[in-house]
This record gives sequence, structure tokens and C-alpha cells, in this order.
Amino acid sequence: MELFWFVPSYGDGRYIGSGLGSRNASLSYYQQVAMAADDLGFHGVLLPTGRSCEDSWVLASMLVPVTRKLKYLIAVRPGLMSPTLAARMASTFDRHSNGRLLINVVAGGDPAELEADGIHLEHDERYALTDEFMTVWRELLQQQSVNFDGNHIRIKDAVNFYPALQRPHPPVFFGGSSPAAIDTALKHADHYLTWGEPLEQVAEKIAHVRARAEEEGRTIRFGIRLHVIVRETEDEAWAAADDLIRHLDDETIARAQQIYARMDSHGQKRMTQLHNGSRSNLVIGPNLWTGIGLVRGGAGTALVGSADNVAARIREYADLGIESFILSGYPHLEEAYRVAELLFPKLQLQSQQESSIPKGEIVAYHYKPDSR
Repeated sequence: MELFWFVPSYGDGRYIGSGLGSRNASLSYYQQVAMAADDLGFHGVLLPTGRSCEDSWVLASMLVPVTRKLKYLIAVRPGLMSPTLAARMASTFDRHSNGRLLINVVAGGDPAELEADGIHLEHDERYALTDEFMTVWRELLQQQSVNFDGNHIRIKDAVNFYPALQRPHPPVFFGGSSPAAIDTALKHADHYLTWGEPLEQVAEKIAHVRARAEEEGRTIRFGIRLHVIVRETEDEAWAAADDLIRHLDDETIARAQQIYARMDSHGQKRMTQLHNGSRSNLVIGPNLWTGIGLVRGGAGTALVGSADNVAARIREYADLGIESFILSGYPHLEEAYRVAELLFPKLQLQSQQESSIPKGEIVAYHYKPDSR
């Protein structure tokens, strides 16, 4: 099991949908989050992508020097960058970070945002472009000379002179719920990602993707993207969930839902259907809450509860085949500590902190505290 954390490069704060309790979007804050994740023993961090975010490649390059082992899951964007440029960026980052790059393939799901970036393709066409992009990208990372004449990409005599450290290339993560997305993921992904849907929906999706992969003679791993609100008791956790949306008004929810309605992302539609923009039934399964999805696109569900119960829910997803858990929580700095302190012991995950580093305040200036 690998637990990832999240760098909130589109903003962070104590409440969602409100400017109250917001954090400065500064390099110093991003570094604090990354350093905390590194010290606490998270496997890596996801950096989001889109026009509402800081550029993930530039920001990750600024975070690598202040961390030691943390891996960075960074997006390639077919249509926004060429596959040859993306290959050079990947090989450079991977070598100079000592193999700490993971690739997140993002085709995009908001036509309005894509058009603003100059991409005027329908949903399935974007995945056809992504297929061509990844074909070229993977061959270049394997040090092949590439000539490619596709419907969307034409490449002549391309070479990537500097190899990546990880071979044959940095691991590729790929999400998408539509048939076109799954078809493309099966050709190019090492890890298939899903958002935090209820257990039975995730089970159905994994079974489908796994069966398709077997038909193609491939083995694929699975990951999930979830928020988490974990406390020592159930009451404390649910109170924290209520507090997170305390300043969220109906007008803000309605405006957010109008934006989600225009999107052609199948995954976003599945997320929205879990709550339909209503506060009336936000609990959709044991410890699974959709409050965040009222105003946040993409991952909109959170595991909420005591450490014992949240750990039990994570193990249930793991039993389905999920190996990578990409988690986040508001505010991301404090919640990184809560997750590590409360969940890591329950999941038998070892912190990467050096054992020689003292932990806790010395009692009466003479004794180390009891860790029980």
C-alpha cells in the first residue's frame, strides 16, 4: 500500500467555498506541505493541473530540492504540449530528482477550459489524441528514433538524447471512466486511477478494467483519489466535516454545479450524481461523504471518521485491488500530520523519519514520553 498526499496549488484553507481561513498561495506554503509529506513518510504527492492551478512542472521543480525521498505525480497534457517536449521534460526531471517522477496523463474534461487553452476537440477525439501522444512519448523515453504520422500528431526523426533514470520510463498513472478513456489507459498506463466512488462502484470498475487488461495481455495496478477527515473519534470527525462546509452558501453551490454540468468528463458526471448538488444526503456509504464535491471539481468524496473506521474503509478498497491511495485534506499542512499520526499506525505503515530524531516533548526535562 502506498499513501500519497496533495500539494494544493489552486488554493487552501480551513473552509471550502469561502475566503475565510484561506492560506497564502506562496512557494513557502507549498514547500511546507511537501516537506511535511516527505518527513512523515508519504510515498509521493500529486500536483493538480489546469488553469486554476500553478504550473505543476515548474512548481515541482521548486519542491524537489527541499525534499529527500518524496515522489512527484505530475501531469502531461496532450494538446497543450508536444510529446517530444514532454519526453524531454520527463527525462530531465527524472534524472535530476534521482528517479522521483511519476506521470499523470490528463486529457481534460471541461470543454470551456480546453477551448481557452486552444483545444477544440470532442471528448473521444481528445483520447484519440492522447493515444497518439503517449505512443510517441513512450517510444522516445525508450530511446527510440520516432517517426509518426497520425490524425492529430505528426513527428519526423524525433530523438530524446537524455534518458530518464527510471526504465523504460517513469510510471504512468491514468484516470478516466469513459470507454474511450479506459481503452487508452489499457494501452499506456501502469496504474489506473479512479475517484472515490462507493465501494460497489469501484469494485465494478476494477473488475471491468482488470478483465479488459487480461484480454490485452497486460497487468495493470490500481489507485484511488480521496479526501480524508480523520480524528480520534467519530463525533470529532463528523463535526470537522460539518465545519469544513460551515460557510458554504447555496448560491456558491449552484454556481459550481452549473460549471460541472457543462463538462463532458464521465468521471465528473459520476461524482456529481453522488450528491446532485444537494446537501440533503451527503453520506453515501460507510464513512463516505460527498460534501466537498458540492463546490470542488474532480475528487469530491472524503472518508470521514475515527482512525479505526477510516483505516477499515481503506483496507476494504485495498481488498478490491487498490494499491495507491492519493489523499488530501483541508488545510493540507495540518491534515498531513493528522493522517500520518492517526492512520499510519492503523495501516502498519512505517514513517520514513530517521529513528535517531527525538519525538515528542521530554517529560519533566528527564524522560521520553510513553508512545502507547
